Amino acid sequence: MPSAHPRAGTHNPPRPPAPQLSARPVTEPPAATGRRAPDTAPAERDDARCALGTAQRAPGRVRREPGAGRHGSGTRRARGAAAPASGTEWYDPGAARRAGVVVPSGPGAARREDGLAPRGAGAASPEPEGGREGPRAVRRDLRARWQDAGTVRHVLGAVRHALRAVRRPADPRRGLLTAAFAVASALLMLLHAHVPNRIGNLGSLAETFLPWLGLAVPLTLGLAAVRRSSRAAVAALLPAVVWSLLFGGTLLDKQTAGGDLTVVSHNVNAANPDPKGTAAALAASGAGLVALEELGPDTAGAYAAALAGSYPYHEVDGTVGLWSRYPLSDTRTVPIMAWPRALRSTVRTPRGPVAVFVAHLPSVRVSAAGFTAGRRDDAARILASAVRSDPLPRTVLVGDFNGTVGDTALSPLTRLMRSAQDTSGAGFGFTWPAAFPLARIDNILVRGITPVSSWTLPATPSDHLPVAASLDL
Repeated sequence: MPSAHPRAGTHNPPRPPAPQLSARPVTEPPAATGRRAPDTAPAERDDARCALGTAQRAPGRVRREPGAGRHGSGTRRARGAAAPASGTEWYDPGAARRAGVVVPSGPGAARREDGLAPRGAGAASPEPEGGREGPRAVRRDLRARWQDAGTVRHVLGAVRHALRAVRRPADPRRGLLTAAFAVASALLMLLHAHVPNRIGNLGSLAETFLPWLGLAVPLTLGLAAVRRSSRAAVAALLPAVVWSLLFGGTLLDKQTAGGDLTVVSHNVNAANPDPKGTAAALAASGAGLVALEELGPDTAGAYAAALAGSYPYHEVDGTVGLWSRYPLSDTRTVPIMAWPRALRSTVRTPRGPVAVFVAHLPSVRVSAAGFTAGRRDDAARILASAVRSDPLPRTVLVGDFNGTVGDTALSPLTRLMRSAQDTSGAGFGFTWPAAFPLARIDNILVRGITPVSSWTLPATPSDHLPVAASLDL
């Protein structure tokens, strides 16, 4: 019985098998449109790298395009170069360079419009090493590698920028503020005596720490180097010259041997926890006179007991005292304040009598109103009057002045007497604070006597350093 299906019973011959497509199809070269074809797929780039990397060993898996490489098929070749033969293998030169392979280039290298290059028979071959294209190809290969290394580019860019900055000529306008600072520092040092005290006693404050203005010199030079300013560097010479004129001689060692009388003065600090140890340290100096300031009612007896063995004569008046190896007479209070802070005594030395003043001038204060020193200045004038009226021609004044001899406010005293440290010392001899001395507010002044040496003693539990001087009577 015939089948109901119209094709039932008919003979259907088997269809021919469909052509097998390659897993990695070959991209036909694009028509010459003037635009570069897009980059090949990653797998094709791997094939190109593999093909070129194994050119000396095995053919590798590369694209084979019959008929490709002819002028009508989108292939570019150099003038005078032979056209690639049919069946030429093609590879990606960019991928080959990144893989570390030197790629042929120059007049003998052909290229397709999509950038692929031929390999094998009929294709241009690289010239031997040392040929005309060898160094140029190496440079191109290195450039390609550097382009892939972003970090290297950034580092080289930073180095080039730094070199350009170093070679850039300095701007003459730089360093104006630094130069102005140097000039202002020099003027302050030069005209310090004319800085008024009417506003916060700025004059006394500046003169107390005047030597430290010399730091303006290295500071200005450092800023000038940073700013690369020749103007600022030249301006730094001005404070350097002024500072040298004011304090250059102070740095010289003017000490000499000899002396008839050694004097020691020390602000022992009312809160000194070791009066006995402090007294022993002072007595070990071998001084003929020891003057103490800032004695307290509870500590004066301890100092007297500790010094009694070496100094049989002593006088204490309020917060100051004098211990001597020689007899004392005509001791009296100098009324610089409402309570005793200064005394005067005659010391009977083997070379004759010497008037000795021991004083502790009132402290200065730093407040919102400024640097207050009115009471100290008044006390200095009273003390100067007492020294001026003393009948003895040889006078020694020791103590804590709460100011330096360079302070104009203390000029009533410094005009009458001279500093042992300035005359016979070595350096500035700063005494306060003991941990890091910034100023010499503890002084020994003389009149009618020649100082031969002046120095500071080792630190004690006080916040001041002791001072000493050897005097030629």
